[in-house]
Amino acid sequence: MESQDPIKKTIKKLKTGYKTTKLTLTPVKKSPDERLGALFRAAQINNIHGDGKTFVDLVPNHELRKIVKAYEKEALEPGFNLQVFIAQHFREYKTSTEEAATLDTSDPEKYINGLWEKLTRRTDAVAGSLFPLPHSYIVPGGRFQEQFYWDSYFVMLGLEAQGRHDITDGIMANFVHMMRKFGFIPTGNRTYYLTRSQPPYFLQMTRLIAHRKGHYRYLLAHLPYLVMEHSFWTKDTREFLTMSLTRKRYKRIVRMPNGATLSRYYDANDTPRPESYKEDVETAEKSGRDTKHVNRHLRAAAESGWDFSSRWFTDPQDLSTIRTTDIVPIDLNCLLYELEMALAEAYKKLLQLPLARFYRKRAERRQETINQYMWDEKKGYFFDYNSKDESHTPVWSLAGIYPLYCGLATPDQAARVADNIKKHFLKAGGVVTTTIDNGEQWDAPNGWAPLQWVTIMGLRRYGYDKLADTIKFRWLGANLALFQTEHKFVEKYNVVDPAARGGGGEYTLQDGFGWTNGVFAALKTDLDVTLAEKIKPKNDEVS
Repeated sequence: MESQDPIKKTIKKLKTGYKTTKLTLTPVKKSPDERLGALFRAAQINNIHGDGKTFVDLVPNHELRKIVKAYEKEALEPGFNLQVFIAQHFREYKTSTEEAATLDTSDPEKYINGLWEKLTRRTDAVAGSLFPLPHSYIVPGGRFQEQFYWDSYFVMLGLEAQGRHDITDGIMANFVHMMRKFGFIPTGNRTYYLTRSQPPYFLQMTRLIAHRKGHYRYLLAHLPYLVMEHSFWTKDTREFLTMSLTRKRYKRIVRMPNGATLSRYYDANDTPRPESYKEDVETAEKSGRDTKHVNRHLRAAAESGWDFSSRWFTDPQDLSTIRTTDIVPIDLNCLLYELEMALAEAYKKLLQLPLARFYRKRAERRQETINQYMWDEKKGYFFDYNSKDESHTPVWSLAGIYPLYCGLATPDQAARVADNIKKHFLKAGGVVTTTIDNGEQWDAPNGWAPLQWVTIMGLRRYGYDKLADTIKFRWLGANLALFQTEHKFVEKYNVVDPAARGGGGEYTLQDGFGWTNGVFAALKTDLDVTLAEKIKPKNDEVS
């Protein structure tokens, strides 16, 4: 039948592999901390730039080997000035788009349209820690001058809403390229991000473009990479299950009390983050705990995108009590549930029923375990799970909306979550990230664009449109209030008091800002309503 031809073509494509990009990357070198040794540590510990990320993003003027040798010699000389030395041997990475773009501040939507040009990058060659990608991409702005993983989905929402499909397609192609090269999507295209990823939004990106193209074949064409994404978070399961039954955690896998496995955030390295070296050294020293353990907790929190939040702390007020790898995160496991359901559906369409059943069973087992260990019946909300203590964590966070966003909550659970969103999180400028005010950026009083979107879409998925609209218009109002006075969008907002500035964390408030622009444009064009209408009910049982 003619209707079967697209599926036959897709099966053939899956057998022959995805079209290979013409770009051949220069082999990725080690991260700056590994290559610069004592020079790196001196620059970061002495806080030469006031921001640890600035130094690791600099571009060397000549071979690093020669710079290191020069440093080893000159550092011993009387009157040596480290700041002058760095200025002589390194430079900032600048592009023509940064300098050339002009912005119309008379209207926020016109401003965002112009801002896309200012935030567009094309990297064709290695530039310090920045490695090249085959297509143009959007950076967040401020200190962040690379293509980030989960940021990009929320950027893509705005690009799609404003018809910038060429950039959206390029961003997707870049992610496919990185998957083919590394086997996963790193945090961003920096050498020091190659040990960790970010929340898995590749499925959402694929669906977003599939909605625009109006057919399912686009998703099927990306099936190998959806499988690759799933494998990254679950590939160590079989090895782990052969180990001692008393062991609870291994890499990104956690064994739950019922014998099922869920996933956690992790990082392959246990050294201080190169981009926040001084901060991590100080945190580890303050903790009084094993330095390597603390470093891994900090790195894992960076993989979560919530760096940092009381979600990960033993003492909600103290970063040094961080314990990220002990935590089974509700958001990550919901995203993986939705991915498993999508894989089951895709393989069913391809008539690969054993694989369809495999992923369906994985999804159902994950859903069952989430409900057993992360749902608090008394409080009516979803919480992260502490695998060490075998109990819910006490922190109320917007991560608890993900079971609605990903469609695994029951109608009764959704009703109670919606009530708690209104009771605990709804503020004058949108929804607050957590209910704890501790000076960390992923806690109160801050609100973030991606979590506004996730909350709005989660509520719409279960029919709570009135509450979703309230959040939507309060968030847009907070964005517009700042734009009218300062003519810009920023990384995060104080949603408790929209007249105040967002803040907290280990760096100053950043202008730009990629995902704020994207979510604003998407909400202004009612893309949230359009996409909500296309969310399908749960699939029928795979036979």
